[in-house]
Amino acid sequence: QVQLVESGGGLVQAGGSLRLSCAPSGLTFSLYAMGWLRQASGQEREFVPAISGCGGETYYEDYAKGRITISRDNAKNTVYLQMNSLKTEDTAVYYCAARGGRPDRRSYNYDYWGQGTQVTVSS
Repeated sequence: QVQLVESGGGLVQAGGSLRLSCAPSGLTFSLYAMGWLRQASGQEREFVPAISGCGGETYYEDYAKGRITISRDNAKNTVYLQMNSLKTEDTAVYYCAARGGRPDRRSYNYDYWGQGTQVTVSS
């Protein structure tokens, strides 16, 4: 059974930083592209970044470039989302997702999802 478990969410002041982690189990981690997507209250789920199985390719949504970094450690079966200079509009539930194949920004192309972790940025 595949499980993705996110951690690291919480409450942070605007301008602060958070690092989210996601540790999948039940799959061969290095064969899966990993993505982070987020959903704010009342909004549609939106793409943040994604990374290829080997870590050599990354893709970011425009608003995330320069502030948010995705990385992975295949030896630890973990993908990370480092978020700096957080803004109130970054408040959302953040989900990690796994996709067999190349990274993709479309949520419907992901095969497995975590339960999400709440990130709240206060002003």
